[in-house]
Amino acid sequence: MSHDTSTGADAARAADPADDGALAAADERFAALPQRPGKVVAVHLSYASRADQRGRRPAHPSYFLKPSSSVAASGGTVERPAGTELLAFEGEVALVIGTAARRVPLDRAWDHVAWVTAANDLGLYDLRANDRGSNVRSKGGDGFTPLGPALLDARALAPDALRVRTWVNGELRQEGTTDGLIFPLAQLVSDLSQHLTLEPGDVVLTGTPAGSSVLAPGDVVEVEVDAPAAPGAPSTGRLVTTVTQGEHPFDGDLGSLPAADDVQRAEAWGSREAAGLDPEPASDAAPGPDPGRAPFRLTPDLRDKLMRAPTAGLSAQLRRHGLDDVTIDGVRPMHPSTKLVGTARTLRFVPHRKDLFASHGGGYNAQKRAFDAVGEGEVIVIEARGEEGSGTLGDILALRAHARGAAGIVTDGGVRDHDAVAEVGIPVYSRGAHPAVLGRRHVPWDADLTIACGGTTVQPGDVVVGDRDGVVVIPPGLVEEVVDAALAQEDEDAWIAEQVAAGHPVDGLFPMNAQWREQYEAWRAQR
Repeated sequence: MSHDTSTGADAARAADPADDGALAAADERFAALPQRPGKVVAVHLSYASRADQRGRRPAHPSYFLKPSSSVAASGGTVERPAGTELLAFEGEVALVIGTAARRVPLDRAWDHVAWVTAANDLGLYDLRANDRGSNVRSKGGDGFTPLGPALLDARALAPDALRVRTWVNGELRQEGTTDGLIFPLAQLVSDLSQHLTLEPGDVVLTGTPAGSSVLAPGDVVEVEVDAPAAPGAPSTGRLVTTVTQGEHPFDGDLGSLPAADDVQRAEAWGSREAAGLDPEPASDAAPGPDPGRAPFRLTPDLRDKLMRAPTAGLSAQLRRHGLDDVTIDGVRPMHPSTKLVGTARTLRFVPHRKDLFASHGGGYNAQKRAFDAVGEGEVIVIEARGEEGSGTLGDILALRAHARGAAGIVTDGGVRDHDAVAEVGIPVYSRGAHPAVLGRRHVPWDADLTIACGGTTVQPGDVVVGDRDGVVVIPPGLVEEVVDAALAQEDEDAWIAEQVAAGHPVDGLFPMNAQWREQYEAWRAQR
């Protein structure tokens, strides 16, 4: 495999010294590369996290071409064209081909990769609808493919152990590792070589993980690719690009003009919430707690019954079924007068560990995915191990859950931005307020699985009911029986209370003996 980094510009400069200035300017764009690439090939969708964010997972990779004139070096600028709003970043691992590859088998494909570097596959979503698939104008603008700043020797790297991270104005926005790819790097090279010859100097952009979003003039975006587990933890360094505002509008007489709709806004920003849009209608279906359990739907009639049944009565009925450990202990309602009824959507945090937070805490993590996915009538239940030393949600996520029609939130941890969360109005149960961010104590780990919250087990699809007394969890298969029994007991208790208020002694009345039971049944028959 050749690793010669000389370029053809030297020979051209010797042949025509008058072009020295123009060639120098051209060289600057390709400073990180061995030569100007003949072609830049990009993958549409390749990371599982991005596919999950988009709600679609391709069966096979698909590609588009970017012109080499879009390549830029680290430290440069990129214009957001006049009349546009949706310039989005995508941090990526870039492969630089070292030897020609044509119809190479999968087990030899990585041998044709000479270097790895960082890339920012910038795109203009305002032009995406008109360029869907080809991306010629939406992805091919000058400066839309920054690469660099350094090349890493591919021979020293494991292709499934690379990491890409993206920062905007110093804030980590994306983090993904190549073991999270749907299509491994070698597969991309092998597949492309079936259709065209990958030549020395060609660049393959391998897709972006979740977390891509929109940039504005003045933003500084940085991308780094490294191999944390490799000897010396080699890194490309940070690829830095600053966004500027363009002054030249597009000419509608020559071609289509930019047009941004809500679909493009949501995809550019990463979600409808991030774009400031109303949520899409959510499904009423609740996720099953496990593959073997029949689907359960909380009908309006059942929901109404549960709204009328106190948690104390439900807890008593569950105890008669042998279920004593079904209360989420230690949590208090933010709105004591508001009833909570819904089906569980679960989220689990694990104790903070610096390396795990680095791999799972940033980007489109499990916490953000859970709040983006919660459906109408569902309750987000969070396992925080009773840890009160940080918040587990704040006002933004409370707004997101409320906008999606969630029935409420239960966490056995703290709440940040307490007053702002209270103003949202969604029922929230927690262990109290805390000003610290999630990362002080927790790593958002996974969602939609069986968790432990406040000392009780909660499965996705379990029925969650909360009031001033606390929160109970009801297995779906027992809901109807338990709520009917609880409401019947409420009627009985109300009648007993009337008798006590009238001056009758409690003995023999609570619980009722045979004589009082007969009087109660007669009263019921006359109702």
